[in-house]
Amino acid sequence: MSINMELMRKKLATLRGEGSRESSAWFKPDEGDQDIRIVPSPDGDPLKEMYFHYNVGDHKGGIVCPKRNFGEGCPICEFASSLWKEGVSTNDEESKKLAKSLFVRARFFSPVVIRGRENEGVKFYGYGKRAYELLLGYILDPDYGDVTDPIEGTDIALTYTKPTTPGAYPQTNLKMRRNTSTLLEDTEAIPALLDSIPDFDSLFERHTPEQIDAILDEQLAGDGSAESRSKQTTKYSSGKSDVDRAFDELIAAN
Repeated sequence: MSINMELMRKKLATLRGEGSRESSAWFKPDEGDQDIRIVPSPDGDPLKEMYFHYNVGDHKGGIVCPKRNFGEGCPICEFASSLWKEGVSTNDEESKKLAKSLFVRARFFSPVVIRGRENEGVKFYGYGKRAYELLLGYILDPDYGDVTDPIEGTDIALTYTKPTTPGAYPQTNLKMRRNTSTLLEDTEAIPALLDSIPDFDSLFERHTPEQIDAILDEQLAGDGSAESRSKQTTKYSSGKSDVDRAFDELIAAN
């Protein structure tokens, strides 16, 4: 019997959050107050880190950086590096601005259960650097113990506020509850719930350097930058690139 490809596409869409809220592998906060609980990760790391490039192609969730995540060559990193160098050497603010928009960005993820919606299973919650630092501080605070413990862990109060002015970002506030609680009232059902953690690696579309090269070329051809790129970029250079050094120096690297 051959593989049902349509079924496989539906499975992939569900993992990427393209299905209903109940079937999605992603947690997207509702406006207002809600409680979530970070659950223990099989690999012992409940605060996962991934690196993405934005503003390239029509990939709404960004393009997974093959260099920062997998140690492979990344055409976007190379192009952004050469563009930044050109902007610095010629004092071209437009080149520097474009380079900044292409620099790799960190994003963080945790497996969570949404209180009141435990029947939906474990989902992944994506957040930025500020929330990451806050959660890491709570986890390392001995006063809280193991906040992910299924029996004596701690819920997190999350308040999500949508922006009221154009161009503003939503506001998310996280606060660890003081009282511990069980993950489920029926403790015997906890192992099955933890078994529902989605496969994190399957949640993101992974492109090869060659595929990313084609995506970048297509975009640059559309805005007339392809010729400039061919003059600036040495593909797949080895060692620590200039974009790595520039990334470390820029406040915009969050």
